[in-house]
Amino acid sequence: MKKTVCFDDVLLVPQFSAIESRSEIDISSVLRPDTLTLGVPIISSPMDTVTEQHMARAMEDIGGLGVIHRYNSAEQQVMIVKKARDIGTVHVAAAIGVGSAHLERAAALYDVGVRILCVDIAHGHHILMKKMLYDLREIFRDAVHIMAGNVATLTAFNDLADWGADSIRVGIGGGSICSTRTQTGHGMPTLESIISCASSDRNAKLIADGGLRTSGDIVKALAAGADFVMLGSMLAGHAETPGDAIFINGQKRKVYRGMASKDAQIEWRGRTSSVEGVSSTVSYRGGVAEKLHEIKTGIRSGLSYTGARNLCEFRSKALFIEQSSSGATEGLTHINL
Repeated sequence: MKKTVCFDDVLLVPQFSAIESRSEIDISSVLRPDTLTLGVPIISSPMDTVTEQHMARAMEDIGGLGVIHRYNSAEQQVMIVKKARDIGTVHVAAAIGVGSAHLERAAALYDVGVRILCVDIAHGHHILMKKMLYDLREIFRDAVHIMAGNVATLTAFNDLADWGADSIRVGIGGGSICSTRTQTGHGMPTLESIISCASSDRNAKLIADGGLRTSGDIVKALAAGADFVMLGSMLAGHAETPGDAIFINGQKRKVYRGMASKDAQIEWRGRTSSVEGVSSTVSYRGGVAEKLHEIKTGIRSGLSYTGARNLCEFRSKALFIEQSSSGATEGLTHINL
């Protein structure tokens, strides 16, 4: 039985750096060759408590990308995309599911300017994903960038790439409000999945998705081979996320929920199937710009500790070591007051 590693099991080894200023570090990453390079390798998750028009705009402002969620009617999603375009967002991505209704949704989204479609299902290594990718390629050819997932293994990554995906979300069961592993017994530590999928000889971009809690985790994901990271919980609770703030015991909070949670399923389709997520609330965090700047700074600092000026150089120079549970504890702030 193979032993796997997660983010807390490893550290990156500090190396000699000739970088005198973090401004020398370029953390851009290419999503669509000759068409779209993101200034920061961050994509916001297509969740109904994370990304609609305001988060999409905030992501573009920092150099990232927002993916408008699909947990509504096609007409409602199209309206959100239009609102995003009205407030000046240039690159709007949108999620779809699988099946004929979502082919119609994809066409409607394309008609209002969406050129990045995210086929968003929990278990991406599936016959319905294969059919959907084939159909999308038949309809749109190379006119759209197709993002797909989620997957956990190299075999799955290669299959989705061969079926037509341009970028692939890697990670199953690692999200903060995801209960797939406890509900189904299936999944892999996200870092292990990244390391495995990064060995692919396909050209698809790797998007690390799930289990990322800090900028340090993001740095580790990029070092392991991710081209981008997708964030949900790190962005939750900010003003730009959908939904109104609520007061609980005098504290201002916002809802954050998994899309396979009971609450989410009932709201968007009126019933539940397999419940593989939870619904909760998080503290209201104000505008997201400061958080995104903090993450951006953390990534640049991470590259500087390896002495790398860009992500390509970083991946080639990065050195991982395993750490004990005591080492992980030592790395936390632990002042005694």
